[in-house]
Amino acid sequence: MAMKMPSAERLEQKEARPFTEEHIGMTELLPDFRMDLRNPDPAGLDRFIKANQVHDWSLLTWKDVGRPHRVEEMAKTRTDWESSHQKTMSVHHSWEHFNRSFHEWFVKDVPKEFKENRSSLARHLLRFNLKEVKAGLGETLRLSLWNYAQRIEDGVWDPRGKRALFQGLDVHKPRILFLGAAEGYEAMQLTAMYPGGEVVLVDYDEFCKTDRYGDFPNTYPFLGSNPVTGNAKVWYKDEMNIHYIVDDIRNLSFGKEFDIVISVGLLEHFPDEIKNEVMEWHRKFLKPGGYAILTTPRNQWRTRFYYHVMADVMNYMYRELMNIEQMGLYVYENGFDILRHGFIKVHNGIVAQPR
Repeated sequence: MAMKMPSAERLEQKEARPFTEEHIGMTELLPDFRMDLRNPDPAGLDRFIKANQVHDWSLLTWKDVGRPHRVEEMAKTRTDWESSHQKTMSVHHSWEHFNRSFHEWFVKDVPKEFKENRSSLARHLLRFNLKEVKAGLGETLRLSLWNYAQRIEDGVWDPRGKRALFQGLDVHKPRILFLGAAEGYEAMQLTAMYPGGEVVLVDYDEFCKTDRYGDFPNTYPFLGSNPVTGNAKVWYKDEMNIHYIVDDIRNLSFGKEFDIVISVGLLEHFPDEIKNEVMEWHRKFLKPGGYAILTTPRNQWRTRFYYHVMADVMNYMYRELMNIEQMGLYVYENGFDILRHGFIKVHNGIVAQPR
């Protein structure tokens, strides 16, 4: 006879893992993110990626595609620091500032913040405090944009788009290495789709391990697969075999031992003279037949507007916005064959293998 779980234990498990296979096909807007368990069928995911537009990368040239758009506007915190110290902020220091700034937005209870912002703005209007009113209006605009991008549109994590990009890999219980991992979202989505392996997250900012990954909601549901039944399954962060290394990518001592090496928003932070080194980071840790997966922000008017309005949150370092052809040329010219490419809501994505 099967043993029944005590009711208190069932309640505790439900609170820790609030969404189950019963919720597949549903979406729900939560205070800080969107729960999205729609479209588990891999065949249906193709409509969430505009895929494989270039048929022969060897025929494409930079004259054909032009150069990426460089984001010039920097966060005020950075420009003030550089003015005070009379030197350029280092890449490492810039990344630390960005992580802390960006993380504040990920953990916001957005409806609560809207309510508090409206109350504060009303008080400033009553006192005719124009400086504070201007600041409050700017914060309202940023909140509105973040609410749309992260909760309504779900463009930052974009689970359906990411699953569309990641589908069809020939891997079993893969070892996954995430370079510049931050909170590690995409590696968690990959391991939900291809379960049973190991994830190694690498970032050289300790804050990424302790806060960005550490505070990533344990209640966030990842739609993946059940390796026993082959059916769709809901996975959670605490069910995954994840290790976090705080170090510079250039110091890693791994050999060619990973089935997947992934980076998200990494390539665009390096000028052209460094991009070949960035691509070598993806190659040097891959097993024969392994996959390199990269994403970068798309060059589109919505993304440019986002980085303008959110400049004080986002713009701490060198950044380019690319189209998929430009991104693909960097990958192809640095020795990779591109197996799948396309763009999703706000990102370009490429799956490639070393030639």
